[in-house]
This record gives sequence, C-alpha cells and structure tokens, in this order.
Amino acid sequence: MKMISSAKVHQNEQALRKLQPFKDKIKSIMGHILATDLTFDSPLIQPREVRKASVVVYGSDDGLCGAYNGNILKGLLVHLDKIREAHGEDVEIDVYPVGKKIEKAVRRLKGQRINIIVPEGVDSKMKGDRVNAFTHSLRDAFVKGETDLVDVVYMKYLSMSRQVLTDETLFPVSEESLAVETGTGNENQLYIFEPDANSIFNQVLPMFVLSTMQEITIENRSSEQAARVMAMQSANDNARKLNEELQLEYNKLRQQSITTELLDILGGQVER
Repeated sequence: MKMISSAKVHQNEQALRKLQPFKDKIKSIMGHILATDLTFDSPLIQPREVRKASVVVYGSDDGLCGAYNGNILKGLLVHLDKIREAHGEDVEIDVYPVGKKIEKAVRRLKGQRINIIVPEGVDSKMKGDRVNAFTHSLRDAFVKGETDLVDVVYMKYLSMSRQVLTDETLFPVSEESLAVETGTGNENQLYIFEPDANSIFNQVLPMFVLSTMQEITIENRSSEQAARVMAMQSANDNARKLNEELQLEYNKLRQQSITTELLDILGGQVER
C-alpha cells in the first residue's frame, strides 16, 4: 500500500505541474488587466454582509491515512469559530464535506445553525469536470445570494513529509489577493483590450476560480496519499520494532529452556 500511495503522489504531482502553465497564463492576463488602474465590476468580487456562509472541507474517502481527517476536522472547528467571531453568532453555516471519512466526522456538527450538505457525485477522487461542476454550483449560489461567503478548508501539499492545513476564501474574490498574486510592471500599458478590459475581466475571473479549485482538489489528494505513505511507514517501523522485541523475548525463553534441560541432565548424572 505504501508503494501504491507513493505512485499516486507522483501522479498528482504531475497533474499539478500540468495545471500550472494554465494557471500562470490566467495570472498573467489578470495582471495585465489589473495594472490598467480601471474600475472593474463583477458579482464575484462584491462583498456583502454575511448572514449565511458556506464552507467546503476536503478530506478522504478511504482510511489508513493516520490522523489526516482528524487534523482537518480540528482545523474546520477553528475556522467555524473564526467565522462566528467575524460575522456574529447568528450566522448560518452550510458545510460541504468532500470525502466519506470527513463526511462521517462532520455529521456530529449538525445543529446549532450548522447544516451538512453532501452534493451528489462530489468526493475526494472526483475528476476535473466534476470539480468544475461543483465550483459552478458554488458560484451560482453566491451570485444568487443563497450564500454570502464561500470558504475552502483543505490540506495543502508541500512535500511527502509535510502538509499544511489551509483555508481560502473562494467567493467573494478579493481584488487585493488577485493583485498580490498577479501583479506585473508597467509594460502592459502597450496592450489594447477588446472589447474592453472589464468584459475580459469577467470572462477570465471565473476561469481563475476554476483553476484554483482544481489546484485545491489535486493538492488535497496529494496530501491524503502522502499522509497514507507516512502512516504505512510508521506502521512498518512499529511492526519491525515489535518483531525485534518478540524475537529477543523468544531467544530469552529459548535460552532458559536450554539451560533448564542442561541442568536436568547434569542433575541426573550427579545422582548416579
């Protein structure tokens, strides 16, 4: 299982590398547009009073990954407290668990103005088209006013031995965060935008959100497999240590048995 999970980690790393050029291009386009100092209008960047929030929490569908889901659940509880502190105790929160294990864990949170919503066909192993459909549903809910805030809690993949619990705001998209990620110099003043910069902005912004959600999904999947590799390595080390202890105990008992038999033989010879 350790070897299988290691192979899956490498597959997800390759998927992240393939996604990166697409996201970099979107960032480049956003950087050129934002550097024009124009005013942009999009329903996806409009903040409003938060009366209802949505939190997408990524976990795993399978077990044998150590404390992976437990750590995510602890992070989710902290994030829910932050939402309550920022927007009031009366805010209603919809939690979207992605993965059977995390779904089972968050079921106990139901109540106290917390709703658990499990979208059909959404899991930690979903393909790109399903991720896009799920993201579109979240976007539509935000645009229609069915929710005022959409956050994502997931495990960010850094390396095989290091994954960091992360939370990001998906909607509304912050212009400041876009500017930080996509900032460029003045060389884009040479660009001419057709039909206009705002129209292009409204076309590219949803693509930016989709690529972000795709990246989050793959990162979480990589983190799950990496956690499983570490759990299997720990189990293997513990089994080896236990085997050594049992072998030592066996040798001691065997030596005692041999000693007892020798003493019996010697005792019989003395009696003769």
